[in-house]
Amino acid sequence: MTDQAVQTPASNPAGHPTRVFSGVQPTGNLHLGNYLGAIRNWVPLQDQHPSIFCVVDLHAITTGFEPDLAMKTREIAAAYIACGIDPQRSIIFPQSRVTAHAELTWILNCVARIGWLDRMTQFKDKAGKHKERVSVGLYDYPVLMAADILAYRATHVPVGEDQKQHLELARDIAQKFNNDLGVPGFFPQPEPLILGPTPRVMSLRDGKAKMSKSDPSDLSRINLKDSDEEIAAKIRKARTDPEPIGGTMEEIDAARPEASNLIGIYAALAGKPKADILEQFEGAQFSTFKGELADLAVSVLGPIRTRMADLLTDTANIDKVLSDGADKAAAIAMPILAEAKKAAGFL
Repeated sequence: MTDQAVQTPASNPAGHPTRVFSGVQPTGNLHLGNYLGAIRNWVPLQDQHPSIFCVVDLHAITTGFEPDLAMKTREIAAAYIACGIDPQRSIIFPQSRVTAHAELTWILNCVARIGWLDRMTQFKDKAGKHKERVSVGLYDYPVLMAADILAYRATHVPVGEDQKQHLELARDIAQKFNNDLGVPGFFPQPEPLILGPTPRVMSLRDGKAKMSKSDPSDLSRINLKDSDEEIAAKIRKARTDPEPIGGTMEEIDAARPEASNLIGIYAALAGKPKADILEQFEGAQFSTFKGELADLAVSVLGPIRTRMADLLTDTANIDKVLSDGADKAAAIAMPILAEAKKAAGFL
């Protein structure tokens, strides 16, 4: 199995047809971690099952309003398409254009329990020591995520390590809704979709910190919009240790986080196991390895950047993709919302 292997979703045991749902926030720049850890792995899914890839713009304002939210939404859509998501085979749309997300969130808020949300570690990490100063939206983020999934009766959700707890909450909410309202199987129990040994891409400046849009240092990440020169420069400046490449992957993973990160990035871009890359560069200095990694990164990311730029020269076309996608998404979600409201006792 290569680093790009994708597990095929099994049929949902409750009888719901398999449907895949995932999304990315339109905040900051999409980076290498987003591509390797998520978007690249969505591409084969669209050939296997109905797939919905949302631009989660409602989530984007939980930490503050984005002045360029509309343009950033277009950029995410362009990135999806440039990376291989086909709007003819998959649904691409902005979350805010389908009101079922917000309406279902309120119903699910009345199902979820404060104690469940208090246990969400990502909120604790983002809120820090001053949680009384953050928005209610940030606290309620996991319930909105549950509504995103359940509004489509999605059965499988590609998630990273930092979102697994939120998916567990969605499962709990679905089960409690079904039980409390006496509608067994109304919502499926969404399953995490295992995307093979996908790398957890770390910061180029700190091998123990995840690559992030929010890192104040742009040198910590490779953005999908970076030029060839910027990609090469960031890789050259990436933090490493003075030792040559050598030892076992287990030893490197345990004691050399920056070396492990760069080898992992190379392996993911090449679609090979990390052990093969270690064997290929055994004994090499990182100055040599970085040059090879830069060339590989440019060859993979350069065409994506060019395609994104081309797509964004015609914002009317991007807007049509998003509008058509919203219509398709609403056609699925609004009847499910109507059924949920009926089960909840509304006229």
